Amino acid sequence: MRHIPVLLNEVIEGLQLQSGMHVIDCTLGDAGHSEKILEQIGTTGKLLGIDADPEAILRAKQYLYKFDAQVIFVRNNFINLKTIVEENKFNPINGILMDFGWSTPQFEERGRGFSFEKTDELLDMRYGSNFQFTIFNLQNPNVSDLINSLDGQELEKIFREYGEEKLSKEIAKMIVEIRKEKNIKTVGDLVEIILKVYRTKLKTDKEIPWVGGLHPATKTFQALRIAVNNEFGVIEDVLPQAIEVLHRGGRLAVITFHSLEDRIVKHYFKSQENKTIKLINKKPVVCTEEEYKNNPRARSAKLRVIEKL
Repeated sequence: MRHIPVLLNEVIEGLQLQSGMHVIDCTLGDAGHSEKILEQIGTTGKLLGIDADPEAILRAKQYLYKFDAQVIFVRNNFINLKTIVEENKFNPINGILMDFGWSTPQFEERGRGFSFEKTDELLDMRYGSNFQFTIFNLQNPNVSDLINSLDGQELEKIFREYGEEKLSKEIAKMIVEIRKEKNIKTVGDLVEIILKVYRTKLKTDKEIPWVGGLHPATKTFQALRIAVNNEFGVIEDVLPQAIEVLHRGGRLAVITFHSLEDRIVKHYFKSQENKTIKLINKKPVVCTEEEYKNNPRARSAKLRVIEKL
């Protein structure tokens, strides 16, 4: 199944694409946005597609095969945007897209523990295991490393700040207690801990599986994914690079799905307004009712577009 790109028409309109332009898709995924971009920039245009996930690169190549030499594929984390541009001598850059959402194949088909429904998978959740990060003084940790190494206060902070989980303290405490007896390695291990906390809090039968409404593991899994990939730190680092490498008059389009992501983007753009950039839309663009009906995950998407002065 191919991922459906959100706010596709709004992105194309916001970037003001023309024939012959050079565009970067920093979050290539299944290349839904990139395919449309390539159609707009014509046979003389070029696209640089970046993704840290090796499987995403392979899938994107399949979808974009007809564009052949117009596309440069780079397996890397977009936090290295400036270096990637320099190494590939990709200029002038007329447009950049960053889509901070996750594609369905990444959750359902990668086998890295992204989905709390895949109980047998190991808790990994990293974009790509070959990229080196130091997070919480751990070198390139996966999610299992985090929940088996961090203390209760650190775990609680992750769940509260990145997932806005109301039972963050209770879940962190339970994790610390359980890991005294065994390492928490699989999705099922963590989900059962979270369900146990919720069942205790709500005083429900411990043998009844969770049904209906938002699954209790949703926010905790989101928080751990953000933490292990340093997602917010990456956004803070890449935005200045994007503006730096953009050609004058070039545009940057950013799609966020999390309120904290959007806050980072909004504040940075505001700090640069009338200095290095101008805002194309003062308020974020959101999906139409029609798009929401066809693609419910677009509900939380917010698009902000700027132009380099």
